[in-house]
Amino acid sequence: MQTNIKLMMRDIGMEAKKAALELSNAKPAIKNKALVSAAEKIRENVDIIIEKNCIDLVSAKKNGSTSAIIDRLELTVDRIQSMASGLESIAKLTDPVGKTLDEWQRPNGLLISRVSVPLGVIGVIYESRPNVTADAGALCLKSGNAAILRAGSESFHTSSEIMKCIKAGLQSANLPETAVQLVPTIDRAAVGEMLAMSDYIDVLVPRGGRSLVERVQADAKVPIFAHLEGVCHTYVHKESNPDMACAIVLNAKMRRPGICGATETLLIDKEIINSHLPPIIEALLSAGCEIRGDQPIIDCSDKILPAFEADWSTEYLDAILSIKQVKGLREAINHINHYGTEHTDAIITDDDNVAHEFMSEVKSAIAIHNASTQFADGGEFGMGAEIGISTGRMHARGPVGVDQLTTFKYMVKGSGQIRH
Repeated sequence: MQTNIKLMMRDIGMEAKKAALELSNAKPAIKNKALVSAAEKIRENVDIIIEKNCIDLVSAKKNGSTSAIIDRLELTVDRIQSMASGLESIAKLTDPVGKTLDEWQRPNGLLISRVSVPLGVIGVIYESRPNVTADAGALCLKSGNAAILRAGSESFHTSSEIMKCIKAGLQSANLPETAVQLVPTIDRAAVGEMLAMSDYIDVLVPRGGRSLVERVQADAKVPIFAHLEGVCHTYVHKESNPDMACAIVLNAKMRRPGICGATETLLIDKEIINSHLPPIIEALLSAGCEIRGDQPIIDCSDKILPAFEADWSTEYLDAILSIKQVKGLREAINHINHYGTEHTDAIITDDDNVAHEFMSEVKSAIAIHNASTQFADGGEFGMGAEIGISTGRMHARGPVGVDQLTTFKYMVKGSGQIRH
């Protein structure tokens, strides 16, 4: 079996490499036609996608999956329509390939240009998010990259059905079906093979829990875009509107608690505990959120549980929020930079100078002023979708969209110059 998987993955890699060469030269209109056709196919097949998704949901619930995993896995009609709209949005984006990023002429007459080109073959390993099949496939296609997608057992049936729609889109545009491939097995050995496919895969993107990402970071022989966790913070500064603060905090935590951009820790200035915090606590409790806090926060309500040291560095991915009192901006920044994961952190304040200092000094890939951390999303950034959110500092950071899936080459034009 191991030998068969090794050979299967090698064949997938070889086909992806060939497709990447063709895609790198594909005209924007051709790529866009494939994306729009795939979106149409997804809309045509809503019922069967939901049917396959129900199979995955039943299995996940039977296996005791958490509410966060169920939320990520479940596809509704609206979510499927949103998936299709995402593909159409990606099609409308400016093509990222072949852009002249910079250009200059040397004294000897050489004209030097820096031009964007695709990365090549991108491998994406994901678990419970079937929408990644559409998002990752579309983003890779738009940016001229071939994609090898490995869905987890949780979303395999749903992802396989979505993949049929993507392949139909590729066929309609006369592009190779192997431009986007779904690994046809849930055997974990396939993941191990992908991590070692440096001859075929140029970049790996892990989308999943801490154990998956840690394994990829430890074992991959291929460069990766990844983040371990989203321990995101919202800081309510003393100069802030209490109604705005309440609305933002409630949304940041409870809109979808299971996504990586959900706020996990709320920091609030000591001076406004009595004025701002009670309505926030009431709104959260009414929405079914469990609250954990330090002693000053516990003193505000007998419904608040004590927070322990581990809470400040925990990504709950659930309806749980830890709250801590701070003595001002500096303490808030220090707390975030110590306990955070450089994903997304927000400040609520009417003081633009304070906001500027906060956004400049937190280490986050995404810093937000007066808005919910749940906006940490490529679609919300106008990227159509994202292949993931990178908290690394090399090449891509924050939402990874089509522009981040390109690199560049230098093109040098001469007129007979020789170097002395």
